[in-house]
Amino acid sequence: MGGKKRVAVIFGGRSGEHEVSINSAVSVMSALDREKYEVIPVGITKEGAWLVGADPRRAVEAGEVGKEGSPAALLGDPTRQGLIPVGQEQVALAETGGQPVDVVFPVLHGTYGEDGTVQGLLELANIPYVGGGVLASALGMDKVMMKTVFAQHGLPQARFWHCLRQDWEHNGDGVIAEIEKRFGYPCFVKPANLGSSVGISKAHHREELVEALDLAASYDRKIIVEESIDGREIEVSVLGNDNPIASIPGEIIPSKEFYDYEAKYLDGLSQLIIPADLPPETTHRVRELAVKAFKAIDCAGLARVDFFLTRSGGEVLVNEINTIPGFTKISMYPKLWEATGIGYGELLDRLIQLALERHRDKNKSRTSYRPEER
Repeated sequence: MGGKKRVAVIFGGRSGEHEVSINSAVSVMSALDREKYEVIPVGITKEGAWLVGADPRRAVEAGEVGKEGSPAALLGDPTRQGLIPVGQEQVALAETGGQPVDVVFPVLHGTYGEDGTVQGLLELANIPYVGGGVLASALGMDKVMMKTVFAQHGLPQARFWHCLRQDWEHNGDGVIAEIEKRFGYPCFVKPANLGSSVGISKAHHREELVEALDLAASYDRKIIVEESIDGREIEVSVLGNDNPIASIPGEIIPSKEFYDYEAKYLDGLSQLIIPADLPPETTHRVRELAVKAFKAIDCAGLARVDFFLTRSGGEVLVNEINTIPGFTKISMYPKLWEATGIGYGELLDRLIQLALERHRDKNKSRTSYRPEER
């Protein structure tokens, strides 16, 4: 293929953000330069089946990855670096090594994709991939562990507390009493391991709190509760590996009381202000904190860091980091880089190069030990 890099774009997946992932994949695949890359679409159904050649545009219309495409598996075997066909009629092709892959571009938002699981498989297979590694992905997905690590690094945050689903199921009165003592109303209730505002509620009184805890517990075994901050919502994109850079900040003005799933993706009424109207010192502060948050979880490639800017005192608080942010052309991550001077196509090129760079650096490390080689 004339030296083209074979890029597998993986999308869909067993996640509440399945549909968001499909839309991201359409944009990424449309913008990848076909003079440089051979693009291999890999759709994962809601049941978890991997299909090479799945059509993301058709999936957008259907609302999910369908059954078109050839069943395949990516093995955690570094001697078979590629997609192996599945099925008796394809045994001969599988024995030849299947379809080789040079780099994987996962646009899998949420569970079983953004949480370190796919990254672990790619590490075993020794295939370069875009984005953070196993640890960074897992920390970025689990809001409780993320915020705990941020606290250890001295990053300013809103107050938070967490409980387990079994705590809520077996000691609901105790959970409610603890939340009311710590935060009062209003407060936010979230599943610890999910994104795109799925399962998030703002509780203004006890009845809403009960509903919010039930909802969060339906998505995850771990529930996080946060104090409500009266603040502006500021976002910054980060790009790089060991020496990351931050974009100019943007501001979200939600169409609803908070930036929930409907406000993000459905009603089309939320506003994205780029650049955010901030004093120079505040702009510097959020960019600095974005890089610190990125480094705190040892992230790589890309991330979007979200902040609150309090209305009363102008204090900057880190809200969360997203290691695979939305990637449609109208998503905040690429739009912030476009406003900073890096267009969508160039951004994809940089991310692929960062993936290859990180992979080369990792492969410098020895994986065997002999005393005489010390």
